[in-house]
Order: sequence, then structure tokens, then C-alpha cells
Amino acid sequence: MANVIALFRDSLTSLVSRMGTDRDKAATTFYAHTVMTDDQLIAAYSTAWLPRKIVDIPALDACRKWRDWQAKKPQIEAIEEEEKRLNVKGKVLEAMKKARLFGGAALYIGTGDADPSKPLEVERIGKAGIRYLNVITRRKLSAGEIERDPESEWYGKPKDYTLSGNNGQQVVIHPSRLVLFSGAMPADDEIPTNVWQGWGDSVLQSTLDAIKNADSTAGNIASLVFEAKVDVIRIPDFMASLNNEVYRSKIIERYTLANMSKGINGTLLLDKEEEYDTKSASLAGLTDILMAFMQIVSGAADIPVTRLLGQSPAGMNSTGTSDMKNYHDRIQSMQELELQPAMARLDECIERSAGVVDPDVHYRWAPLEQMSEKERADIFKITADAARQLVGTTPGQEIVPREAVSDALVNRLVEDGVLPGLDAAIEQYGKLSEQEPSDEELAAAAAANIKPSEGPVKLK
Repeated sequence: MANVIALFRDSLTSLVSRMGTDRDKAATTFYAHTVMTDDQLIAAYSTAWLPRKIVDIPALDACRKWRDWQAKKPQIEAIEEEEKRLNVKGKVLEAMKKARLFGGAALYIGTGDADPSKPLEVERIGKAGIRYLNVITRRKLSAGEIERDPESEWYGKPKDYTLSGNNGQQVVIHPSRLVLFSGAMPADDEIPTNVWQGWGDSVLQSTLDAIKNADSTAGNIASLVFEAKVDVIRIPDFMASLNNEVYRSKIIERYTLANMSKGINGTLLLDKEEEYDTKSASLAGLTDILMAFMQIVSGAADIPVTRLLGQSPAGMNSTGTSDMKNYHDRIQSMQELELQPAMARLDECIERSAGVVDPDVHYRWAPLEQMSEKERADIFKITADAARQLVGTTPGQEIVPREAVSDALVNRLVEDGVLPGLDAAIEQYGKLSEQEPSDEELAAAAAANIKPSEGPVKLK
């Protein structure tokens, strides 16, 4: 008996409406892998505002507030001065924009080494050891063979990169000398259609259809505005007289002059037998249609409409706070999960180039949300009340030692920036733990430690 293979499909099927069958209209819909060329990407970015904003906005927001170094003040000043000298913030922003546009870009760490094909030895970088940082797009930087050794730190990544220079010159660069930024994550590097192996996809690749639909809708609405009012004039024996060439030229001349006089004087001169009428097109609802397409673009780009279009939230009691909070969480995730790992080697090089070698030095990404003066005041009050609860109102009621609470409170207030100049004042006058207790404090502390059976104690 022949083997019988049964096919089971768990889906909703209707033979009447043909839903779920081979004759279903949706059965002919499928996805095709289309790749935008570099010329198309450049044209879209250079000539249309929506693609440019989709590329630029997340990169700009990720670098806008930058990061706060956590170290001693001289170390922080040295690192920030080195970042300013190398223009790290500007270079990272440029690399991120080009990576999002083309699918990949890199920062080359220039140390002056003779052979860039050798691994970068971070430990040998001294003060001012980084000479420059250069941005290179994947159009100039081609990836080499993919590393397949699971014991290598570069597993699944190219073993090297080749820089195409002028006059056909090529330079092989070890990946340790590059800070690599990718655009959208590719489905798989092994896919034959991936012409840029080792790099990502452009963020415009998956959003292109939504952008085209929005731009086309806006263009059609703009054209419809010019057709919103059409003048209709009925002329006796018009069609019968069109065969006469002289008549055609006279008609054109006649109504050209009529339109000119109407535009200047607001009066249209017509023959008594001619009939004049106006047809107006209704433009109601076009804004809602356009905004629906813009919301689709917003969802495709993962950017709130309020940020993408720069408009206030619409609707009753709409503030856009939740949308922007979700967007800021997404940018923070990008900073921590994409930027920070990619820049780890560069950060260590920057620290050494600034003359700072301390394993405790680290940084945090600055919050993207701006606090109002009232919010700053509320945070200050809540923090001060919490500290007061920990130390109590009189000596002897401390849950946590006053000195420890004072040091922690100073650090918190300096980080929040609610008391400008506090850091400098602490350096000048010292912390609470560095102060000598006053006579009143000594007397209060001694009185609090007296037992009832011991009686009074004379203080010196």
C-alpha cells in the first residue's frame, strides 16, 4: 500500500468567500527582497525630508546629551578634554548617520602605527596616543573573510577590512582598529543576495514603501489644491466650430484675456449667450488621510509622530508623554546595547590617551528627558526629606551614619545638578566627614550617651 501523506493546516477557511483557499486574493501577496542602490539611497537622503529625518533623528538623539563620566574630577576633566580634542561626539554622530543610511560605517582609530593590518595593542597607547579619528563608510571599506573559529573574539565577523583609496591603492585594516557601526540588522550574512557581506542594511530599506506612499499622498493633495476651483464656461456651438483653426486660436486668445481681467479686476467679461459656472472640490478629510500615512511612516521608522513632524500631540488631554517616554527608552537601549559595546575598545584608548589608567572609571549615558525647574525642586525636596529620615532630628537617632548620608547626598545633588557650584563648594569647605565636631555637638552626643543611673556628667 502506498504511503499516504496528510497535510494539516490550522487556519480559517471559507469556501464561499474563498478565504484561505488558493483563490484567496491575499494568496497572491508575497514579500520580495529588493535592495536599494547607493545612488537611490543618496538621492532619497539628499532630496526628501522624510528619509533624512528617519536617518538623522535617532542618531542625533543618541548623541545629543552624550555621557557622564564617573571618576575623580581631574580624571573627568582629562577624559572630556581628550574627547573634545578628538571630536569624539561629532565623529560618532557622523558615523551613526552614515551607518543608518548605507548600512554600515566605521571609525578608524589613528595611532600612527606603520602596519594597520596588525591588531591594535591598547596597552601601548600613551598620553595623546590617539592622533585622530576618521569616519569611513562601507562604500570604501569592504569586509574580508568571515571568522569561523568559535574560540576567536571576532567569530561571525570579518577577519579584516580593506580600504579602497585613490589610484587603486588598498589598505588592509585589522578590526580591532575600527569602531564598527551597522544600520539595520541583516537577516543572515550567508544570504546570497546580501551584496554587502559583513555589514547591515540601510534603515530606509524597510521603510521605503511607507515613505513613498506618504510622499505620493502629500504630492497628490498638493496637486488637488490647484484643482480645488475650476471655472466652467458653456459656449454656443463650441464643438461644431473647433474644426476651424482660426476659431481655435481666437478662443484661446479670448479666454486668456478673460482670465487676466478676472485676476486683476475680479470681473470676468463674457458674451451674453455664454454661461459661467464654478466647480469646487471638497478638501475635507484630506488632512486625516495624510496623517494616517504619516503615522504608518512613524511606526515603520519607530519614531513618534510628535518627534518626526515636530508637532504638538492632537486629541483631548493628549500630551505625548507616553510616546516620548517609550521613544527615549528605545534610544537608551540603543546606547547601552549597540553604542556602548561598539565603543568599548575606543573608550579604553581614550582613557589611556588622556593619561587615565583606572579600572574604576566608567560612564553613564545622560538622561534624554529635560526636567523643569519645578521637577528639580521636587526632586531636591524628596531627596532632602529622605536623608532627614535616615539621620533623624537629634543625635542618636541615626539609621545610617550622618557622614555616610552626607557623602551620598552630595553625590546625588551634584549628579542631579540641582545645586550649581556644590562640587566646588565641597572642595573648598570639605565634606561633613572631614569636619571637626563643635562643642555643642560634643555636649549633645555626651548627653545622649548618659544612662539614667549615672547622673549628670560634667563636660570640660
